[in-house]
Amino acid sequence: MPPIPGSGLAKGLAVTLRTMTKKTVTAQYPDVQPELPPRTRGVIGLFEENCTVCMLCARECPDWCIYIDSHKETVPAAVEGGRERSRNVLDRFAIDFSLCMYCGICIEVCPFDALFWSPEFEYAETDIHELTHERDKLREWMWTVPEPPALDPGAEEPKEIAAARKAAEKLAAAQEQAAQEQAAQEQAAQEQAAAQAPAAPEQPARQEDEGPTE
Repeated sequence: MPPIPGSGLAKGLAVTLRTMTKKTVTAQYPDVQPELPPRTRGVIGLFEENCTVCMLCARECPDWCIYIDSHKETVPAAVEGGRERSRNVLDRFAIDFSLCMYCGICIEVCPFDALFWSPEFEYAETDIHELTHERDKLREWMWTVPEPPALDPGAEEPKEIAAARKAAEKLAAAQEQAAQEQAAQEQAAQEQAAAQAPAAPEQPARQEDEGPTE
């Protein structure tokens, strides 16, 4: 059956009329901030205290946009006669967001949880060189990192938390046992000291002075 002349125009006008009768939804940005999903990939924050300068994130980055500099520092022995150790000290940690493709590989491969996603996205610059964020700027983004979502009630306890909980329980039990042993030793010492103490001489009974007898 051949199409009716003007049917396409009628369908187009019908779509236009349906759209005109609907309520418009306009995002009033930047006056109203958008509600972003909790796992939004906006910018990367650095938790410097957890970084061990293992260079794994820089090696795995497909864009080579992570720059890390460090130096070695000698740590004195913890005990007398022990051996000195060396550790890496972070000097520079920078990410060039003009090259970053937000793949998240650096965050996934970090074994010490030093990198996190932040939903912040308002960091455009007029100069491309300003998109290289040094570690001080990356640390500021950590304040915008949302809390991790709650675990599923039916999920298994993470191995790290289970190991930490068992270690804490073992330490608490050892401390309680040591406290009980110390209390028992102190009580035994007190009983022994009381048994070895010389007995005090008995005092003669004091007779009350009686008046003169007639």
